[in-house]
Amino acid sequence: MNQPAVTTYPVTEEVGQALEITLRGVEELLPQEEWTRKLARSAATGVPLRVKLGLDPTAPDIHIGHTVVLNKMRQLQDLGHQVIFLIGDFTTLIGDPSGRNSTRPPLTAEQIKINAETYYRQAAMVLDPARTEVRYNSEWCDKLGARGMIELSAKYTVARMMERDDFHKRFHGGQSISLHEFLYPLLQGYDSVALKADLELGGTDQKFNLLMGRHLQQEYGQEPQCVLTMPLLVGLDGVDKMSKSKNNYIGITEEANTMFAKVLSISDTLMWDWYTLLSFKSLADIAALKAEVAGGRNPKDAKVMLAKEITARFHSAAAADAAEQDFINRSKGGVPDEIPEIQLSGAPLGIAALLKQANLAPSSSEANRLIDGGGVRVDGAVISDRGLKLDAGTFVVQVGKRKFARVTLG
Repeated sequence: MNQPAVTTYPVTEEVGQALEITLRGVEELLPQEEWTRKLARSAATGVPLRVKLGLDPTAPDIHIGHTVVLNKMRQLQDLGHQVIFLIGDFTTLIGDPSGRNSTRPPLTAEQIKINAETYYRQAAMVLDPARTEVRYNSEWCDKLGARGMIELSAKYTVARMMERDDFHKRFHGGQSISLHEFLYPLLQGYDSVALKADLELGGTDQKFNLLMGRHLQQEYGQEPQCVLTMPLLVGLDGVDKMSKSKNNYIGITEEANTMFAKVLSISDTLMWDWYTLLSFKSLADIAALKAEVAGGRNPKDAKVMLAKEITARFHSAAAADAAEQDFINRSKGGVPDEIPEIQLSGAPLGIAALLKQANLAPSSSEANRLIDGGGVRVDGAVISDRGLKLDAGTFVVQVGKRKFARVTLG
């Protein structure tokens, strides 16, 4: 039987640039040749490609490590492609077993609803909401029913499922695997069928699930999607992946001054990885900046640019400028424009007790430790005497580089 002719589209300079943007910072793009052909077809026909990212709303908040894959979505969105932000409200009922050594406890429908609303509101800080297609996989998963679920399950074997690393380890380690966990990658793959995705994005831990989408699209007679995985962002400590449990993260809803200061705290080496994964600057601009630093420019200049870019993205350009000025003031020992106003009584009051009552130290013993270390200032003067007592009046009290309060003692 003769196979239908496949139209070949030219790989123009525009297509080459789009491929370069796609590949920026990625871990894997599979298969790259297919994605190049899809880009060429889209450029020639004017039909945008459908780019899918699925997130299960298992928690209400995200940090900038989560935005690595969202940034890639935004880059593809800016190339003119249709990005689909898929909220896995149905699959969250199962719980993604990826990387787990035990069955994930399910969430309630109410928890899922609350988390989903927060997730999208935060994702919209990176994506252009006007050009983002928002979908929920309950749209088609609810309609599958028992018959549809059986038909879907017939399209993959248990042997292939057990090749998955986490299932393999749990099985041979004598840990339980519930049957419903096998349904998770099947349903995530079926999402790609329902959405007719051309590309699906995810973290490196999602590779098995993403490839399932390719397999099922072929089973349903569709052109298979390509798969793009992004690396996990290293956190503030420069060692582990960004994680709230490691306390090495920057939440995207943190206040501007804190966000700016945290970015400035990363190492000069880690800064360039963050530029690649988090900045919207072109690779050429980043390379030029890196060359300037290698040629003698202060690396802090580059770090300030990155801190302002990230802060402006989640707040505003004005907030980023103000955060920079606040950081300068703190570095010079100056007082930020806005600090807490605290009223205390009991003058005269010992300095350790004042720090505790003003919530500038968790305890009197910790306050004394800070005093001994030279970390306490009153009206700009370093306090070294634990026995100091302050009379009635108003004082600017500083602990460390970042904690300030204007304390009125009566």
